[in-house]
Amino acid sequence: MDAPLFPLFADLKGRAVLVVGGGSVAERKTEALLHAGALPRVGAPQLSPGLQGLADAGKVQWLQGSFDTRWLDADIWLVIAATDDAAINRDVAAAADARRLFANVVDDAQLSAFHVPAIVERGPLQIAISSGGGAPMVARHVRRRIESLFDQAWGQLAELVSRKRGLIREQLPDLAARRRFFDRLVEGPVLDLLRRHQSVDAQCQLLQDLGSEAATPSGSVVLVGAGSGDPGLLTLNALRALNQADVILHDRLVSAEVLQLARRDADYIEVGKSAQGHSTAQEHIHALMLEHARAGKRVVRLKGGDAFVFGRGGEELQFLRGHGVPYEVVPGITAALACAAYAGIPLTHRDHAQQLRLVTAHCKDSLDTLDWTTLAQPRQTLVFYMGVAALAQIRTHLLDAGLPAATPIALVENGSRSNQRVVSSQLRNLPEAARQHQVQSPALLIVGEVAALTNELHWFGDAPLLAPATVSSLSAKTSSPTLADAA
Repeated sequence: MDAPLFPLFADLKGRAVLVVGGGSVAERKTEALLHAGALPRVGAPQLSPGLQGLADAGKVQWLQGSFDTRWLDADIWLVIAATDDAAINRDVAAAADARRLFANVVDDAQLSAFHVPAIVERGPLQIAISSGGGAPMVARHVRRRIESLFDQAWGQLAELVSRKRGLIREQLPDLAARRRFFDRLVEGPVLDLLRRHQSVDAQCQLLQDLGSEAATPSGSVVLVGAGSGDPGLLTLNALRALNQADVILHDRLVSAEVLQLARRDADYIEVGKSAQGHSTAQEHIHALMLEHARAGKRVVRLKGGDAFVFGRGGEELQFLRGHGVPYEVVPGITAALACAAYAGIPLTHRDHAQQLRLVTAHCKDSLDTLDWTTLAQPRQTLVFYMGVAALAQIRTHLLDAGLPAATPIALVENGSRSNQRVVSSQLRNLPEAARQHQVQSPALLIVGEVAALTNELHWFGDAPLLAPATVSSLSAKTSSPTLADAA
């Protein structure tokens, strides 16, 4: 995969830009350059009527004739090749490259050293969309979508903030405090006042908000559930929190795709736990939350799945409350829901399961405290979290408690992620099935009749991997409610 383009906005005011070509495309590019305050020089044997009019008015300089490399030697900053002759365009790109000038060749991404993006413009606020030059129609479609999201009040807000920038920096010298102020500003009443053309009231409201932030700076913590890995499963509140964060304390299993949606200049600190490797002590996580919140930072404690389902979120809130730190909670889609859905397994089903039990199998001590007789009851679904290292013990406990050996099971590895795998088997073969397919953490174990439905209803990723003696479908079910006779 090619490296992405480096986005930037060029200040071309008063700077010469060469446009090679005299047709309608060159005319559009020239008009955009004039809008940016550039000094276009248009080189072509002939000009379109529009370009001719600009030249006659003295707004552009016409270099009449065929392309001449000497056109590039007179304080040119950028070059745009907009002819309908591919050979000339290649010559322009090569000559610009030899002089270390950035050149854009219209409709030729390979020859272009820079690309002109699709633009949404709201006063001084500009939003640029680029497809890397390869799919400009897609970029234009995205621009139309964004156009509907940002009205002219955003441009007025940008102008207002620009005028008050010095005062804002003076009263809020701390970067984290300024971020919080701007987060509240765009979500507060100032934008609505600008939409109603009440600019004086909007300015007064901004100053009032600024004074309030300067008088009572404080940090806070938001517990955010990151879901099982697919960034599309994040809630809108989770996205908002990630984009407002100064510090992100994230678990080891939070996916890279989710982290990419967070604020780029936030401080990222991994505080994951692992049964096999290095783990961060819970006390140290508490200390980090307290340290950064007391420093006035907005802290996001980003947890895989949901913070309140085997995530120790309750302990963390008790700690924060005990130390007077403001907090919020943003729920996430817990792994049981996400992994089962992406494997095509309904956790409850009118014909097969009227109960759902979520169980942690993190360590031997936790297994010994479980009521295995209750867990072995029929017509329910069991979901074991953190159980990959204890599959043999889980099988033994369930069999000893009376759960039939033919009970369907499914192991969902990396559920909802691009590398998801599902192993379908029966309880009697549980650890062997995991070894056969080298199942690794993170993986979720689902036990119950509904687990067999993955073979019929799977829709995401590859088809389930079948281990020996797997019940291929609930249609194989006999009169026994636990599939005992299907073995």
